[in-house]
Amino acid sequence: MPLLEPDPDALRPAPHDRRPAPDRVPEGQAAGTPQPLRDDLTALLGADKVLTKVSDLVRYASDASPYRFVPRVVVVAEDIDDVSAVLSYAHGKGREVVFRAAGTSLNGQAQGEDILVDVRRHWAGVEVLDGGRRARIAPGTTVARANVTLARHGRVLGPDPASAIACTVGGVVANNASGMTAGTTRNSYRTVASLTCVLPSGTVVDTADPDADALLARAEPALCAGLLALKREIEADAELTARIRAKYELKNTNGYRLDAFLDGATPVEILRGLMVGSQGTFGFIAEVVFDTLPLDRYVSTALLFFPALPAAAAAVPLFTAAGARAVELMDGNTLRASVRVPGVPRDWARLPKDTTALLVEFRAPDEAGRDAYESAAAEVLRGLDLVAPVPSVTNRFTRDPGEIGAYWTARKAFVTAVGGSRPAGTTLITEDFAVPPARLAEACQELLALQTRHGFDAAVAGHAAHGNLHFLLAFDAADPADVERYAAFMDDFCRLTVERFDGSLKAEHATGRNLAPFLELEWGARATELMWRTKQLIDPDGVLAPRVVLDRDPKAHLRGLKTIPAVEPIADPCIECGFCEPTCPSEDLTTTPRQRIVLRREMMRQAPGSAVEDGLVAAYGYDAVDTCAGDSTCRLACPVGIDTGALMKSFRHDRHSPREERVAELAARRFKQVEASARLAVAAAGAVRAVVGARTGDRVLSAVTRAARRAVRPDLVPAWLPRLPGAAPRRLPRTTRRGATAVYYPACVNRVFASPGDLPLAHAVVAVSARAGKPVWIPDDVTGTCCATIWHSKGYAAGNALMANRVVEAAWGWTAGGALPLVVDASSCALGLAHEVVPYLSDDNRALHAELTVVDSVVWAAEHLLPHLTVRRTVGSAVLHPTCSTRHLGDEPQLRAVAEACADEVVVPDDAGCCAFAGDRGMLHPELTASATRAEAAEVTSRPFDAHLSANRMCEVGMEGATGREYRSVLLELERATQP
Repeated sequence: MPLLEPDPDALRPAPHDRRPAPDRVPEGQAAGTPQPLRDDLTALLGADKVLTKVSDLVRYASDASPYRFVPRVVVVAEDIDDVSAVLSYAHGKGREVVFRAAGTSLNGQAQGEDILVDVRRHWAGVEVLDGGRRARIAPGTTVARANVTLARHGRVLGPDPASAIACTVGGVVANNASGMTAGTTRNSYRTVASLTCVLPSGTVVDTADPDADALLARAEPALCAGLLALKREIEADAELTARIRAKYELKNTNGYRLDAFLDGATPVEILRGLMVGSQGTFGFIAEVVFDTLPLDRYVSTALLFFPALPAAAAAVPLFTAAGARAVELMDGNTLRASVRVPGVPRDWARLPKDTTALLVEFRAPDEAGRDAYESAAAEVLRGLDLVAPVPSVTNRFTRDPGEIGAYWTARKAFVTAVGGSRPAGTTLITEDFAVPPARLAEACQELLALQTRHGFDAAVAGHAAHGNLHFLLAFDAADPADVERYAAFMDDFCRLTVERFDGSLKAEHATGRNLAPFLELEWGARATELMWRTKQLIDPDGVLAPRVVLDRDPKAHLRGLKTIPAVEPIADPCIECGFCEPTCPSEDLTTTPRQRIVLRREMMRQAPGSAVEDGLVAAYGYDAVDTCAGDSTCRLACPVGIDTGALMKSFRHDRHSPREERVAELAARRFKQVEASARLAVAAAGAVRAVVGARTGDRVLSAVTRAARRAVRPDLVPAWLPRLPGAAPRRLPRTTRRGATAVYYPACVNRVFASPGDLPLAHAVVAVSARAGKPVWIPDDVTGTCCATIWHSKGYAAGNALMANRVVEAAWGWTAGGALPLVVDASSCALGLAHEVVPYLSDDNRALHAELTVVDSVVWAAEHLLPHLTVRRTVGSAVLHPTCSTRHLGDEPQLRAVAEACADEVVVPDDAGCCAFAGDRGMLHPELTASATRAEAAEVTSRPFDAHLSANRMCEVGMEGATGREYRSVLLELERATQP
């Protein structure tokens, strides 16, 4: 056992006041996947594709919906052969299969109780066709990622769901999700040109193949005949045909697309239409070819305030007629609740009760088109009765991207404000429905009254142009009385929508488990019976996603509701939406932020000391705590601002022994000696490699560190990596305080590790600053100080506090009480000094910190140096790796500006993300960085670049290891480019 092996019980929740939850994982599942299922699938697919631990099953059991079903096994499919093999096995063994990609669906479509197949991890990719007019997209690709690639061609996908950063193309097509502008003309049903699917039988159908119908007829003759028979039956019923056409004049994703039988002439054409919106019940969508749409870049947007709902609703058709791409509605309760969200004006809290706002946006292909739209909008505005009850309201159209972004932040704050502030322990349900747009105001008022009558917070927002409204419900799934309250609301809501408005019970979120019992209420017996027959025809054995769309149990929507036990306060607001997951470096290695919280909640559901809890705690150390990069980019993506990285750092602290804490504090106290020792060790390693050769030296050093890691603890002793840089020069460049325009703080990582090339980074920063007429001064006593991230990232509380206070006191003196800016040459250290040290400062030092101006060196270069420099030489091309700290600081534009001054072409990879090197975490867990950088590295190595640039030495080391290409600071490149 390692000398400092952490006690796993430190991660076990405290037993007091913990009662077993009714939906806890039963003791019988503590061993994970049962036999013979475990061995059968392992033999069929390989152990690396079959997840069987109880912790694996639990982390896949939750999604963005209010439901939770624990699978028996999780299969990580790599290709169509894997999918076909699983389907064949399921047929032969009488088992059920559910496909899951991002887990962002809101009604339980991605949950199953038997075999769950992950079709996200190995299913990403975009191929641009016809100059961007079409795109072939793998189903695990997020909508946002696909649009990044298409944007270079001036194109975009039609569907634009609010979850675009996380939801995948396969899920969007399977649910026919639309969004704010898609309506009924830009959704998947209208813009999917072709798709490749795997039917429940294992038959693969490419609807674009000219011989697809002949091939399908040979493989599935009964299916082809059945589809054509249903088509004839529907077309022979004029009343039913008219009803189907009428239902899709509104946004409607409830049930199967019966209009596919009217729109398709052949079995393959019918099948293509049916697959859209089938919610995983007809087959697996393995590939999609979209007809893309123009990306209209010329935008004009306004946030307009009205005295009440009727006035706002009356304006909607006027803006729609004027050509508005989006018309979004927010009622007064939504507006006032949104003030909890950063970026939303605080004075909205004083808006009168009935105030209603419309966010109106026009998008045009060129300046002339935008001018024309603005003229049309001005004409509409002249006839409106707008109000400005608080100072922040302007009621004007703007072209400013910052203002437009703030408006959309306010619109999207609906879920953030209501979901994040819901009572602790409550489950959140996001509902949507559609009514004829002419009856929008009436529907809003009826919904608000219904929410109030059933004791729910009354608030509504939505895509007003399409009569599509959204609302949230929060209730305690562990309280039978509260579940009954939810059930009573759903009964009344569904009857109201159907009987009063003839509306759609699901406009864009698809049926799922919570609307399946109400399908016949909306569609009637005849159409519903046709849906059942269609399911029986395509999936006669009921293998795929049973009970997701069709369910005869009138209380099916009350089955599997998940409880939300209280966990650590920082994570308690989590709504399990999954927006955090694409940003997470460990997404494809261990767990994601959502899964870390999901696992924690399951521990809280368990009886103290249960076998399930034991299994979860045993796995949590590595899967959740150790392999979290701690970069906190999850907080940037989370709609309720949860920093799961901070939570994992707190767990690292909990695992420390008192001795570890004392040693860490001593290291902070004597950091000057520690720094010198670290630099000496790096120099010694370089000497070993120089004497015995790089390859032999790497083997020796790897063996030494491997032995030390086994003896001490892998999470404390770094592994030797072949591409680690040598030691930095022992002395920093000489500078003078006289005439200095800034204090320059070389980060400790740059004082220990050398820069690539002959010129150290510190010398480059000093030289280029002087060249621009902005000389900097390096204090003589910077050695032995640090931004405290070393301790903060590992959860060493005492050492963190000691160093944070020391460096702030020193910085205050260096900068003459904040008179000069403090320029920091590593983005993570700039973030640490600017923000992360603050919670750990004494009151006096917090006041000193408030006087400091901390400036990242890339901002210093972009804003203070570049205007005074002459670029004398550039490289042809440069690839840029923005660090996660740069993202937190909002400094990406400045980083790019410096790079663009140095290179004729600057490329930021579409898959650029956190490299997960995270100081030394990439040396503690090299597998984490390898996983996190895989996609970005593939892009970088797909073509040659003249320079590989970033803004943090350890991130550069991580990217060098991933790509085999030499990365260096953009400041080094700037110095080279501006040399006389």
